[in-house]
Amino acid sequence: MADAAVRTKKPATSKRTPAGGAPTAPHTAAEASDPRIDVARVTDLLLGTWGETRREAREMIKNPAFWRIEGQPMAEHRERVLTQLHLLAEHGGSRRALPEEYGGQNNNGANLAGFMELVLADPSLQIKSGVQWGLFGSAVFQLGTKKHHDAWLRGIMDLSIPGAFAMTETGHGSDVAAIGTTATYDPETEEFVIHTPFRGAWKDYLGNAALHGRTATVFAQLITGGVNYGVHCFYVPLRDESGEFLSGVGGEDDGVKGGLNGIDNGRLHFDQVRIPRFNLLDRYGQVAADGTYSSDIPSPGRRFFTMLGALVQGRVSLDGAATTGTALALHIALTYANQRRQFDSGAGTEEVVLLDYGKHQRRLLPLLAQNYAQFFANDELLRKFDGVFSGRADTTDEREDLETLAAALKPLSTWNALDTIQEAREACGGSGFLAENRMVGLHHDLDVYVTFEGDNNVLLQLVGKRLLSDYATQFKGKDAAALVGFAARQTAGKLFHGAGLRQLGQTVADLGSTARSVELGLREDQQHDLLAGRVQQMVADVAAALRPASRLSPAEAAALFNSHQVELIEAARAHAELLQWEAFTDGVNGIGDDGTRQVLTWLRDLFGLHLIEKHLAWYLINGRLSTQRAASVSRYIDRLAARLRPHAQDLVDAYGFAPEHVRAPIASGAERARQDEAREYHAALAASGEAPVSEKSLKKASHAVG
Repeated sequence: MADAAVRTKKPATSKRTPAGGAPTAPHTAAEASDPRIDVARVTDLLLGTWGETRREAREMIKNPAFWRIEGQPMAEHRERVLTQLHLLAEHGGSRRALPEEYGGQNNNGANLAGFMELVLADPSLQIKSGVQWGLFGSAVFQLGTKKHHDAWLRGIMDLSIPGAFAMTETGHGSDVAAIGTTATYDPETEEFVIHTPFRGAWKDYLGNAALHGRTATVFAQLITGGVNYGVHCFYVPLRDESGEFLSGVGGEDDGVKGGLNGIDNGRLHFDQVRIPRFNLLDRYGQVAADGTYSSDIPSPGRRFFTMLGALVQGRVSLDGAATTGTALALHIALTYANQRRQFDSGAGTEEVVLLDYGKHQRRLLPLLAQNYAQFFANDELLRKFDGVFSGRADTTDEREDLETLAAALKPLSTWNALDTIQEAREACGGSGFLAENRMVGLHHDLDVYVTFEGDNNVLLQLVGKRLLSDYATQFKGKDAAALVGFAARQTAGKLFHGAGLRQLGQTVADLGSTARSVELGLREDQQHDLLAGRVQQMVADVAAALRPASRLSPAEAAALFNSHQVELIEAARAHAELLQWEAFTDGVNGIGDDGTRQVLTWLRDLFGLHLIEKHLAWYLINGRLSTQRAASVSRYIDRLAARLRPHAQDLVDAYGFAPEHVRAPIASGAERARQDEAREYHAALAASGEAPVSEKSLKKASHAVG
């Protein structure tokens, strides 16, 4: 029974490969005599802990007023999205995260869950709402104190105070600690003077800055008494009621961008702009009337990272929004592939559905598996976020774990979004390139997700440093004998992996069946061993390479680190992939329905083997897989893709998208109608006896006579 999951019950002469040679296959679980997923139950799993909120958001955006109009000019698009933002506020979309005393619901997890779904309406709306409430509003809420909340939160919530989040500068994006804008305290007037001393210090790429923002939360170097206390956040008015800049404030429109053109991104600069001392958002650092600085966090580095950590929700929400946007592209591409026919077998059979082709299965189904993994991982991330921000689990360790998890998952989901949408677009041919089918617009809009809220490579470097730190704690206080014992265990582990996998490789010859041996050798435990072993080995290798740094000068140590930066980032990426695989596995193992669990186990296996195949060179170089075993991984992926082909439509239907969310004509049933019309036409023509004779048949007849 061990390999029953991959063996077909049908004989080789079944309709999978008919006499004509056309690569047809069962299109449904029923045709394949397979268990079928409980589609509604899987939808519940994918929608996750805050599924009810997601459903509410999806119901709201069925209203065409929320939909993106493809090809709309930028100025009109911006005004439409502003109108949508007001409509969203009227529907209560701005209230979920705020305390009850300000009219909110104090539900942080639900807030982000609802926000993520807006990508289905228009990514510009999703991001603009994130700027207003998730960044600008959150900065006031998370970095300010009750006096600030009383003064501004209600206006932020109902949109009477539209604002910008002014952190990024033209000269410094991901390196926030090095920003150039200053906030110098003047004790004589009890004011801060906000100033951008050079062009590179202009605040840039800011949503709401070009047109709609009346105020901004400005991050600047706090200087008082001649001492720079590092980056802090200030509430700075920008425009008057007529929309004109206030004295000393200036800016520019960023203009047309590669995507998200419904957002009025712009630049801001400040020339000795004075604001009251009150406007310092002082939860983590206070300035007294006489200019004395104080903070409950004495370490400048710890204080800085605590302030930025309070704004981690941007990364959490981008992870989920990218995952949902990717799901939309896969729904469109796989639905189309299940209806579109192209090429016959050359033997007069009818044309073949795209998804029956092995290459089409191979290009889309592993990406579907990957996307499922992202949904499960994002729900874990969202639960972690809610635990910290609700106060139930707000400890230093939990915050650090949340920051690391968000920094690990956001890069993978946003990179995967671009890769998957592009593959889905190509899989739909020319139809995928039409704006009405949404692939091109999704790709353009989600492109910048890999960059904002932290450049992906910078985020993964943060994760890598955390992995190195955790690795180093294993050795604290250890004596020489303990270190020797650890090294011996490491070596034994390598030998075990080598011998164990060579033994499994031999099983191929013993059983005469690649599929059987891989099924026996790369189930859940073996997948985890390979994925986790890779992370452990990569971190250990980088740690060993960097060990001499403690004996080097700062410049030499920096150069040594730089020479191993690529390996560190790759180790962090491997760690994030492992997290996704583990989240998917935990989700599958919690399923009670046998059929659903079986199909999702196949899908999880496809994801795990997809990751292993992607890194086959590493496994071969490090002796973790034999060449024979490595080759069998790819062959088994092909078998799993074919096994999952009858379930593809169920799996994308389980995303739970309504037609109002999809809005792509090629996924509406129109393609099936066209194909049915064509088949009926040719069938009627053949039956009429009036069909023209093909040139090939005439030549065959003449050869036969000759």
